[in-house]
Amino acid sequence: MERHIVIHHGEENMTASIHYPAAVAKKEARCKDRVPLVIICHGFVGSRIGVDRLFVKTARELAEGGYLVVRFDYIGCGESSGVYGREGMESMIAQTRAVLDYGLSIGDVDPTRVTLIGHSLGGAVALHTAAVDRRVKNLILWSAVGYPFNDIVKITERQVYDDAVHYGHADYLGYEFTPVFFESLALYQPFQEALKFSGNVLVIHGTSDDVIPVDYAFLYQKIFWMRPEGRCDKEIIFQGDHTYSSGDHRRQLLKVTVDWLDQQESIQTEWQHWMI
Repeated sequence: MERHIVIHHGEENMTASIHYPAAVAKKEARCKDRVPLVIICHGFVGSRIGVDRLFVKTARELAEGGYLVVRFDYIGCGESSGVYGREGMESMIAQTRAVLDYGLSIGDVDPTRVTLIGHSLGGAVALHTAAVDRRVKNLILWSAVGYPFNDIVKITERQVYDDAVHYGHADYLGYEFTPVFFESLALYQPFQEALKFSGNVLVIHGTSDDVIPVDYAFLYQKIFWMRPEGRCDKEIIFQGDHTYSSGDHRRQLLKVTVDWLDQQESIQTEWQHWMI
């Protein structure tokens, strides 16, 4: 079952979709009758639907596997209110935490099994959120941005940034961007924040990604393995592009993601049994 909702954040309304588990499997976790929560964070000028319905398909597949999934539009994107280009990274992290608040308020959700999936810029936002919010237990990064300012300015091209600084605003694909947006990107460094997250991580990237370099995946894994706790797994999809638009690449992306999440469930079950 799926339901569309509105999550309030300040004076704005974020539109979201909830996918309820098709069948609630009994899992021997701390809260045996509750289900794991997955929240999907879309990328730059994206939406909760995703390119070629990537996030819709992901949410439905996860729901079939017993997960409760929330996908949402950041302020100014998709069907949410507000102006995207006036918000910065700090706001997007706060928005993500507001969605976490909502997801964890749902009665059947197990607070010990919470995962963020972030794509592209959403990967950087998800990472920064996980680094400051201990409610996030697992993190999945798809083609994640590594240097927010440089990566986004490369996408928009330098002229958009220069116009925003010179005129106070600039147009990109119909979105109006202010200097505040770009300045906020420069303040956040995902590779440094990676050390602050203690949970398990899955990094996935395609070798044919011409938007965000696949090299970032190797650097992310190296940094995550430097932490005193938490593991990091990596999957490189040969010839996969930034949005995994090929049918084979998308199937591989979803299979690796679902299998990894199921593995985390098994690890937790074994840990609970060991404690007993």
